[in-house]
Amino acid sequence: MDMQLAAIDVKSGAAMESQSGLQMLRPRIYGAYRAPAKARTAAIVMHPTSNFMGHYLIEPLATRGTFCMGLNSRYAGSDAVLLMERVIQDLGAGVKYVRSLGYERVVLIGNSGGAALASFYQAQAEKLTIDTLVHGDAAHLSPEDLPPVDGLVLCAAHEGRSHLLANWLDPAVLNEADSLSADPALDMFDPHNGPPYSAPFLERYRAAQRARRDRIETWVWARLRHLRATPGAPRDQAFVVHRTLADPRCLDLSLDANDRAPGSVWGDTRTVNYAANSMGRYTSLTAFLSQWSSASRADGPSNLARTSVPVLLLTYTADQSTFPSTRDAWLRAGGERIRNVDIRGGNHYLAGQPALVQEAADAIAAWIDRL
Repeated sequence: MDMQLAAIDVKSGAAMESQSGLQMLRPRIYGAYRAPAKARTAAIVMHPTSNFMGHYLIEPLATRGTFCMGLNSRYAGSDAVLLMERVIQDLGAGVKYVRSLGYERVVLIGNSGGAALASFYQAQAEKLTIDTLVHGDAAHLSPEDLPPVDGLVLCAAHEGRSHLLANWLDPAVLNEADSLSADPALDMFDPHNGPPYSAPFLERYRAAQRARRDRIETWVWARLRHLRATPGAPRDQAFVVHRTLADPRCLDLSLDANDRAPGSVWGDTRTVNYAANSMGRYTSLTAFLSQWSSASRADGPSNLARTSVPVLLLTYTADQSTFPSTRDAWLRAGGERIRNVDIRGGNHYLAGQPALVQEAADAIAAWIDRL
């Protein structure tokens, strides 16, 4: 059962969404899969921008009798101009590809940021409501682009990119053009503030996070309107959002407590927060609106609530970026259709935890058998 490659043609999307001339002239997405003999169910695991062609669940699920493909979107490796509406179109192309192979059932596995993507996809597949992109251009989506699937598996599931930015944006930034500017009264890395963090500090902190996000959004909308109203101007513009990993839960383990260690998925929290490359660091006006803003349609739980299929939630209890409150939001959205399984001690990607990878695969395979 060798790994096989899928190369799938997709519709063209945003201007200059790739620096590859070949990719723009013939846009394609790519997946890697294992296809066990006599498999009845196919699973697709996909993330908006991460390369999932080497995902840790592909081989374990295949050995348990499920076709499994790690599929990349056209934006693999860079979300600077990513439009979530175009990513679900890519995922739909993958679903059609798998259906063409003759599998009776198809399930989506949403790991990390793929959870909100899978939920967004299925909500629109069951009832397409999007005519335009968030910034107003035509979306060019049709029901034929989005064949529904038969179930959703959500692993270490983020609620969506707009939630991440709202919870992780550093409110201490004083000057959007200066990555070092910081208000000490709102700096979670200033030892005078904690950890542990007091309730009054956290209240000020969360309010200041919302205020900074709102200021960025206000500027984005104003700049976009200015560009669109200026003859000869480009229709989009790149910009930088400094310091996007400043969630007090990374350092104060009493907040939203689980089994995690201090720090972030990517290492030392302060280092990642100030790094040249981090979550949402490089973006464009239209990509920001689609992914990171309060206007994004890709919220995970609200989309999940609009679906009708069975759902399995795998909670990795030592995750440094999803928490009990995250799990509870998904459970409320899924209602009676959702079942939660805790993977005790699991970190965000089960990195270095081969036994827990097998445990997760066992849980998914058993759930698939009951579909």
